[in-house]
Amino acid sequence: MKFGLLLPHFGEHASRENVIEGAKLAERAGFDSVWVRDHLVFEPHGEMEKPNRTFYDALTVLTAVGAVTERLELGTGSLIPFRHPLVTALMAGTITQLVGPRLVLGFGAGTFDHEFEVIEWGGRDRVELVRSNAEILRRVFAENDVSYRDANFAFENVTIEPKPAGGAVPFWYCGATPRSARLAVEFCDGWMPGRISMDTLAKRVSTMDDLAAAAGRKRPTVAVIPPTSIERTREEALRQVNVPGLLAWANKAKFAVKPPSGRFETVEDLSGQLIAGTPGDAIAEIERFASVGVEHLVFDFRFKFDRWFEQIELLGGDVIGNFR
Repeated sequence: MKFGLLLPHFGEHASRENVIEGAKLAERAGFDSVWVRDHLVFEPHGEMEKPNRTFYDALTVLTAVGAVTERLELGTGSLIPFRHPLVTALMAGTITQLVGPRLVLGFGAGTFDHEFEVIEWGGRDRVELVRSNAEILRRVFAENDVSYRDANFAFENVTIEPKPAGGAVPFWYCGATPRSARLAVEFCDGWMPGRISMDTLAKRVSTMDDLAAAAGRKRPTVAVIPPTSIERTREEALRQVNVPGLLAWANKAKFAVKPPSGRFETVEDLSGQLIAGTPGDAIAEIERFASVGVEHLVFDFRFKFDRWFEQIELLGGDVIGNFR
């Protein structure tokens, strides 16, 4: 299993020091990757974040981080399709030429209509925008004089240079719904939900196994980004986590596999949607993720960004080393 970190490039703890020095520390601590979110008009999630609207651009952050690290994979979890895909292609190719073939482009359909309405794309099917991006990026990364037309984009004889160093950039679908898992098998290299219960995750992976076998292809890489809080005691780890907010969010998830009670009611019900406890607790939860097929686990410390460097060292020293 690979291990990554969501960078603090949003909210009140977004800063040059936290992003740059945190990424350098993560590399020294043995992590495999760092990841960013994406928004155009950021509105913090109430159950997860304070109201500060600071948001550093996703691809700019990855470029800066790539310039000060050597081996970390640089991932978007997820990029929202409010950019023209030719703009994304030029940026992605440039990033890989500057820092090496370390980029992973995870795309999601996005949650908020207002981010598309503000650029007058409000009437577009956002899932189809992801599909358009996947096809356009695949073609312009490999070909010259590309002509393309679908319901969203049309252009003739376009060549984008530079092409990505190392060949095509992996394209992942980010989402937790049954459809997102099906689409990942259809045209992506990976699938990355955010908060998803362990039972729901297992069900999605089983479906992906069946679909991939029927299509005669390898199952896409399975990744996940659970909120995380690691401390010397479980009680201390849970103190900074908004458990009621996470339970409320989980109960709104339309396609989630519910606990036997029919509702998410306890911290234990949040398995898969939260890693909180001692290093030993984290190791046990990571082993559960591995047992259902997770290959890349990205820790989301947004509840603990005020203790960002401590969390990296604690997780890297007492948890990640256990799996090396």
